[in-house]
Amino acid sequence: MKISTRGRYAIRILLDIAMHEKNGYVSMKDIARRQQISKKYGDQIGMQLSQAGFLLATRGRQGGYRLVKDPRDVTVLQILTAMEGSLAPVQCLETENNLCERSNFCITLPMWKGLYDVMTGYLGGYTLQALIDQAPEQPELLDRDIPE
Repeated sequence: MKISTRGRYAIRILLDIAMHEKNGYVSMKDIARRQQISKKYGDQIGMQLSQAGFLLATRGRQGGYRLVKDPRDVTVLQILTAMEGSLAPVQCLETENNLCERSNFCITLPMWKGLYDVMTGYLGGYTLQALIDQAPEQPELLDRDIPE
């Protein structure tokens, strides 16, 4: 399984907002510059994150984005699930009730279930705050201004 650019950028955008929202809303222009992504793509992701309940958005001169929840309460699993949909490695694990006709005798199902459990457990244990706390002490990387 491969996480899309949209999923990876969503995590980066939420981290950037968590680290810079102390002074109010964070503009996508500033986020895009620091994260080296296009503003247009950032706005698309920001809108999706707002619809998923992660962000508050406001327009205008002082507009931008703010987190809805504390960074300690937002997991990477929640973000990726909102952006990517199911993270199940096989289709038969995408729904709670396994509808596969082979599920009662599938030899590989326990392996796929184990992989899914490890993956969701790992990503569910990482919060935005945990990522911020483990960031290297390199302020120039965390708050850099990239020339336009």
